[in-house]
Amino acid sequence: MNIMTRTLAQADPEVAELVENELKRQQQTLMLIPSENYASRATMAATGSVLTNKYTEGYPGKRYYCGCVYYDEIETLAIDRAKALFRAEHANVQPHTGSTANMAAYFATLEPGDRILAMKLEHGGHLTHGHSVNFSGKLYNANFYGLSEETDQLDYDQIRERALEVRPKIIVCGASAYPRTIDFRRFREIADEVGAILLADIAHIAGLVAAGVHPDPVPVCDIVTSTTHKTLRGPRSAFILSTKKYARDIDRAVFPGLQGGAQMHVVAAKAVCFKEAQSLFFREYQRQIMRNAQVLASALLEEGFTLVTGGTDNHLMLVDLRNKQISGHDAACMLEQAGIVVNKNAIPGDPLPPNQTSGIRPGTPGLTTRGMQEPEMQQIGKMMARVIHDGRGNDKVLAEVRAQVEELCEAFPIYEHLP
Repeated sequence: MNIMTRTLAQADPEVAELVENELKRQQQTLMLIPSENYASRATMAATGSVLTNKYTEGYPGKRYYCGCVYYDEIETLAIDRAKALFRAEHANVQPHTGSTANMAAYFATLEPGDRILAMKLEHGGHLTHGHSVNFSGKLYNANFYGLSEETDQLDYDQIRERALEVRPKIIVCGASAYPRTIDFRRFREIADEVGAILLADIAHIAGLVAAGVHPDPVPVCDIVTSTTHKTLRGPRSAFILSTKKYARDIDRAVFPGLQGGAQMHVVAAKAVCFKEAQSLFFREYQRQIMRNAQVLASALLEEGFTLVTGGTDNHLMLVDLRNKQISGHDAACMLEQAGIVVNKNAIPGDPLPPNQTSGIRPGTPGLTTRGMQEPEMQQIGKMMARVIHDGRGNDKVLAEVRAQVEELCEAFPIYEHLP
């Protein structure tokens, strides 16, 4: 048999079986990790297309390889759609990941040793916002702001004081575990006062921003970075938006600065993602994500859980488990046994190490993609509470909740078209 015509099952039964097992896992469990979602059939079709076969170093009209005519059209389409969706002056759709996008933004604006100011990782920031184990903390003089001890929310007066003290070259706003609205205009005022460049990392909230249900950073920030696979529900990749002032430097930082040829099958999937995000259906989907998050947060509060900041304004919540005498690690493992998938997460002032943590970080994008609404959030909140309250050392409870989870998944199926 011609190797080029064999199916995956014929060519590599081991990998085929693992893919099938993962499909079943996704179909039969509840995805509550807020940085994950289910890509559409169209997005996955583009990602698995013949576009994976070509090198495309350079940019549309300026390639280093011949045979790129359709790739130029695809990348231009993705750029134009990103600019239209976010009303941006410039877009680069080549970054492979959110970390790469942030790296390119730094490379375009900073020199080694320059000062940056960003949110502490343990308060909701990201590794690429200057953490010491990350390139951003190794190359640059990283300084941090955190949450108010009284409210566990951003205190913009404190951030201003920190900026005046540090005088950073760039201020990073945006987070990976912050459940409240970010005031980008207030950050702009602070950046202007100290003469800093303002970078917004909206990897988590890009879908909310695109749908107009979260304040928009694009009109007030110099550079905006994002992934495409969280609330945007696209392929696992990223993009950068900027004003015209930084366009050339951003493009040069991405290529040739950081990457070679773009992954054009993924760029095509980004174009699909941006088109899907322009629909009225997508806007309603984002509104439902937020409604679901608020109901799930309320359900957890009713079950006696403590939420950092007391609730949520977006797609996620941060649960402080210290009053439950269980670590985030152990809680996440127990929930997974019951078919509820969350991630452990540090909380502000966390006394436990990063591999244990005192919190978990549930979110609603994946649940909402399945079509679940407020009643299901109430049910899921009760199931989570039962696992954490009664599931330790009790296989019967975990099995009973697992059966409820599978019944709920059958009522709201995903990927029925896949074999």
